[in-house]
Amino acid sequence: MRQLWQILVFSLFSFTLIFGISRENPQVVIRTEFGDINVEIYERNAQITASNFLNYVDQNLFKDACFYRVVRMDNQPNDKIKIQVIQGGLRFSQTENLLPSIEHETTEKTGILHKDGVISMARLDPGTASSEFFICVGDQPELDYGGKRNPDGQGFAAFGKVVSGMEVVRKILQQPAEGQMLISRVKIFSIVRIE
Repeated sequence: MRQLWQILVFSLFSFTLIFGISRENPQVVIRTEFGDINVEIYERNAQITASNFLNYVDQNLFKDACFYRVVRMDNQPNDKIKIQVIQGGLRFSQTENLLPSIEHETTEKTGILHKDGVISMARLDPGTASSEFFICVGDQPELDYGGKRNPDGQGFAAFGKVVSGMEVVRKILQQPAEGQMLISRVKIFSIVRIE
């Protein structure tokens, strides 16, 4: 029996090495009415931004959150630089429990680029991000430091990546919208850590 246990442990260790599976970074599940989105949070690379997001998660401050905005190729008529993202957070719920805005961590600093499935903070000016986040659909280099989507050239603060559930993200992206605002917001039931 002990020998069988050792074989199983060794096999699991080998599988982890071969396929690069790591529980080094925390993971969360965003539970929506369309299904679950599992996200790995890059806590070491984006310490400020990841910590902020995880504080919202751990304090259950996303309890009334939703996805409310979709930016896709057919709804950006006045933008020369086009992107594809879904945006969520606390925009349409009570905001008195918001945590303070955080320092802006650029992609130049963190090395986390806006690739397909990357989660990042929405903001106005640098240093104004708090509870609003977005998920990239496809690679979005114009959201990185030096990108042209935001005139200040500072880009946005990426802090993790979807590891499963991109089909849910794409389904949300295709929901009916007036301009970029979803006609029916997609409810987020919870965002919790995966233990």
